[in-house]
Amino acid sequence: MGYFFTRRKLTLWHVRLTGVLLIFICCMVEVEPSLGKGVANDSSMPSSFSRPKSVNIGALFTFNSVIGRAVKPAIAAAVDDINSNSSLLEGTTINLIFHDTNCSGFLGTMEALQLMEKDVAIAIGPQSSGIAHVISHVVNELHVPLLSLATDPTLSSLQYPYFLRTIQSDYFQMYAIADLVVHYGWREVVAIFVDDDYGRNGISVLGDALAKQRAKISYKAPFPPDASRNDINDLLVEVNLMESRVFIVHVNPDSGLSLFSVAKSLGMISNGYVWIATEWLTSVLDGSGPVDPSTMDLLQGVLALRHHTADSVQKHSFMSRWKKLKYVGNSSINAYAFYAYDSVWLAASALDSFLKQGGNLTFSSDPVISGSVLNSSLRSLRGGQKLLQTLLGTKHMGLSGDIQFDAEKNLIHPAFDILNIVGTGSNKIGYWSNYSGLSLVTPEILYLKPANKSSSRQQLRSVIWPGQVSKTPRGWIFPNNGKPLQIAVPNRVSYKQFVSADKDPPGAQGYCIDVFEAALKLLPYPVPHNYVLYGNGIRNPEFDNLVYDVAENKFDAAVGDITIVTNRTRIVDFTQPFIESGLVVVASVRKVNSSAWAFLKPFTVQMWCVTGSFFLLVGAAIWILEHRINSEFRGPPSQQLITIFWFSFSTMFFSHRENTLSTLGRFVLLIWLFVVLIINSSYTASLTSILTVQQLSSRIEGIDSLISSNDPIGIQDGSFARDYLVRELNIAESRIKSLKNQEAYLDALQRGPKNGGVAAIVDELPYVQVFLSYSNCNVQIVGQEFTKSGWGFAFQRDSPLAIDLSTAILQLSENGELQRIHNKWLTTGDCSSQSNQAEETRLSLKSFWGLFLICGITCFMALSIFFCRVCYQYSRYAPEVVSQDEIEAAEPVRSRRLSSTSFKDLIDFIDRKEAEIKDFFKRKNSVESNRSQASRSYSLDRDSSSPT
Repeated sequence: MGYFFTRRKLTLWHVRLTGVLLIFICCMVEVEPSLGKGVANDSSMPSSFSRPKSVNIGALFTFNSVIGRAVKPAIAAAVDDINSNSSLLEGTTINLIFHDTNCSGFLGTMEALQLMEKDVAIAIGPQSSGIAHVISHVVNELHVPLLSLATDPTLSSLQYPYFLRTIQSDYFQMYAIADLVVHYGWREVVAIFVDDDYGRNGISVLGDALAKQRAKISYKAPFPPDASRNDINDLLVEVNLMESRVFIVHVNPDSGLSLFSVAKSLGMISNGYVWIATEWLTSVLDGSGPVDPSTMDLLQGVLALRHHTADSVQKHSFMSRWKKLKYVGNSSINAYAFYAYDSVWLAASALDSFLKQGGNLTFSSDPVISGSVLNSSLRSLRGGQKLLQTLLGTKHMGLSGDIQFDAEKNLIHPAFDILNIVGTGSNKIGYWSNYSGLSLVTPEILYLKPANKSSSRQQLRSVIWPGQVSKTPRGWIFPNNGKPLQIAVPNRVSYKQFVSADKDPPGAQGYCIDVFEAALKLLPYPVPHNYVLYGNGIRNPEFDNLVYDVAENKFDAAVGDITIVTNRTRIVDFTQPFIESGLVVVASVRKVNSSAWAFLKPFTVQMWCVTGSFFLLVGAAIWILEHRINSEFRGPPSQQLITIFWFSFSTMFFSHRENTLSTLGRFVLLIWLFVVLIINSSYTASLTSILTVQQLSSRIEGIDSLISSNDPIGIQDGSFARDYLVRELNIAESRIKSLKNQEAYLDALQRGPKNGGVAAIVDELPYVQVFLSYSNCNVQIVGQEFTKSGWGFAFQRDSPLAIDLSTAILQLSENGELQRIHNKWLTTGDCSSQSNQAEETRLSLKSFWGLFLICGITCFMALSIFFCRVCYQYSRYAPEVVSQDEIEAAEPVRSRRLSSTSFKDLIDFIDRKEAEIKDFFKRKNSVESNRSQASRSYSLDRDSSSPT
C-alpha cells in the first residue's frame, strides 16, 4: 500500500510539473491564430448577431490505438451526416479538427492546448484519463464544454463542471464486476491493473463496491504502462503465489493481450483460475476484425464486460456501412465508435438549439489568461455556460441508445453485456444494469418493469471456465509460498479433554483437535497447517484476546473450545458449531433424610384438595344413584352420611364392600376406579423418587435467584461468562471469582459463600457435564440453560476455508463421526442434569386435570339422566287421577294427600324406594282400568234400555 500511495503522489506531481512546463512551451511556440477559425472574435463581430457559417468541433484522441482507430471514422462519419442534413444547424456547418495525442501524456497535453487555441466550441475526447484531467482544467477556464470518452470515475462534474462524459463511467463497471464476483460466491479477488489514473481510480472504486458486499481485493498488482514482458512475467509469478484465484484485469486495450500471453505461458489459464476483464478486452476483440485463433486461445474461459448498446435499425445501418467510411482501414467497429458518433450528434443537436435560442458563439480574451505568461491565443467562449446547460438538457436517440444526462451529469441507464470467451468467439451470458443488477433479460425490457435487485432475480447463463470446465471454480487455493496455516490452540490447564498441548505431532490433542482434523480430511484439497499453543500454561488464556489476534492477522485461525458470541462474530468468521453450548448454573447438593410428612410431598396442595373433593363428589353421586334401589345405601341420615364417606375413600384401596345395582352407578364407579388407579400409581412413583432424591443445600434455584442474591459467583478462567454476567445481567463484578480448574470449582462450592467459597458457578454446559462426573454427583445444574450458543473454529474475515469446513462439520454430524469423537473424549457419568428433582417430581393438577374432567363429566351425565327419569315419574305421580276414596281403599296405611307438588313432597318422592313407586303405578293403572270397564258397561246398559 505504501508503494501504491507513493507512486500516486509522484504521478500527481508529474502531471502538475507537466502543466507548468506546457505553459512555458506554449509561450515559446508560434501558432497560427487564423488556422481553423470558425467564428470571428468579438472585435470583428457586427453589432447584430448572425448565425455563423461554421462551428469548430475538436477531436482529441490517440488515433493509432484500439479506441482511436474506431473513434476517428465514427466522428468523421457523424460530421459528414450532420453537414449533409439540412434540417440540422440550418446552414451552419461543422468544421472538424483532429488532434492526435500520440499515446503520450506530455505530447497529448500540448496537442490539447493547441486544439483549444483554435476556438473550438465543443471538444470531444480524450480517451486518456491523465490528459482528460489536464484538459478539464483548461475547458473550465475557457468555458468550452468537453464531451469525453474517458471512463475514469474520478473525473466528476463537481470538480470539472464543463466535463461531460458521453460513455458509461468505470464507477458502474466496477459495481457490475462486484455483483458478478458475489454472484458466484467469491469473497476475495486479485486486481491486476495499469499503474496510471485510469487503472488506479477504477480499482479504487472496485474495492469500495466489493466492501459493500463483504468481499475485498486481497492483493493489488499494478504494473507501469510501458511494462515489458519480463515485468509482467515477474508480476504474474508473484500473483500466482496468492490465495485468491479470481483475477480482475483492468488495463489499457493496446497492451492488455500481452498479459494473457504471459499468463498462458505460466499455466494460469487453466482449471481453477478465474479471469474477469473490464470492457477493454471486448473493445480489442470487437475493434480488431477477425481475431487470430492463437489470440483467442489465450482467452478461453475469460469473462469480459462490454458497454451495452441497444439494438436498433439505426445501429445496424451504421454497422453495414462501416467499411465504406473513411479512415476505417483494417479496424472494426466497437462500442467506442457508437458513443463517439453519438457524441458528435449530441453536440450538433445542442448547438442547433443554442443558436435557435440566440446563443452567442463568440470568443474573447480572458483578462486572467492575458495577464499571465500564457499565450494570448487561448480565448474563452462567451456563451459557454449557456451552451453547457443546453447540452445537459439535450436528449438524443443515438446508436448506443438513449443519450441523456442525469442530475450528476452521467448518462442514464448504465448497463453492460457480460461475455464468456469460448472457442473462436464469445457467448453472451447475461446483462448487468444499475437498475436491476444481473439478468438474462435485456435492460430495455427491465426498464419497463419495477426495479428488482433481489438475490433470487440475479441470474446468468452457464459459463465455460478456463480449462474447459463448467463447474464454477472455488476461487481460491492455499498459497504456493510454502507457508502452512498458523493455527492458534488454547493452552488449557483445565478441562484438557477438549484441547491441550501434546508432545507428539501435531502438537495438540483433544476433542476439538480431533473434530478439526476429521473435518480437514473431508475437504477436497490438502490444508498444510501448524498448531501454535496460545497461553502460558499456568492459567487458561483469555479467549477474547485469542479471537482478536486472529482478526489482527497474527494467526490464520484458532481451533479449540471457542464460543460463538456476538462481539467475536464482528471481527472473525466462525464455522458451523460442532457442539452446542450455553451457560448454566451449578450448585452443590446433598442427600436429605425424609421428614415425618414426606408422604404429603408427592402431591401439591392444590392436587390434594381437588383429589379429596372428587372422592366426596363421586361418593355422593353413587349414593344418589343407588339410594332408591339399593338397601345398603338406605337407613337413618347419620348412617347414610357415614356410608357416603366410607364408600368414597374405600375406593382408594378398591376395598368398598357395598355393591352397586344401578347401571348409572356402575358406570360412574368404573370411571372413578380408573382415575384412582392412575392417581395411586403416580403417587407411589413420586413418593419413591422423593425419598431418594438429592436436594439442593443452598437457596439458589436458578439464574434469577442468583441475580437477586449477593453471594459470590464462580466462573472459569478466560470465559466470556464474566462479560455476560456484568454487561447483560448487571451483576456486580466484585461478586465474580475466577476459578482455575475443576478442583477449585469443587472446593469453592463445598466451602460456600460464608467460608470464602461461592454460592454457585456459572459455566458452559460442555464443561459442566464433565465437571458433574468429576464431582461424583455432589453438584448439579440448577434451573434451565439460560443462553444458547455453540463452539466453532475462528478464521479471519471472509476466509473461504470457514465455509468449506462448515460443510465438512455438517457431514461429520450426519455420518455419526462427530458423536464418535464425543464419546471418545467426553464420557460422562450418570449424574442427573437437573438438581431440583424434589420439586419437579411433585405432581400437580396440571398433570391430571384431564382425568378429573372426564370423571366430572361422567358424574354430571349420570345424575342428569337420573333426575330426568325421576322428574318424569313424579309428573305421573298425580293422585287426582283416581278418587280419594279409591286410593284410601287401595292404601289404607297412607292417609296424607299425594297430590301435593311441594318441594318437600318431591324430596319425599325421591326418598321412596323404587319398588314402592312401581307398585303404586301398577295399582293406579288397575283403578283406571276398572273405571274404563265400568264406563263401557254403563254405556251399553243405556243403549239397550232406550226405545227403538
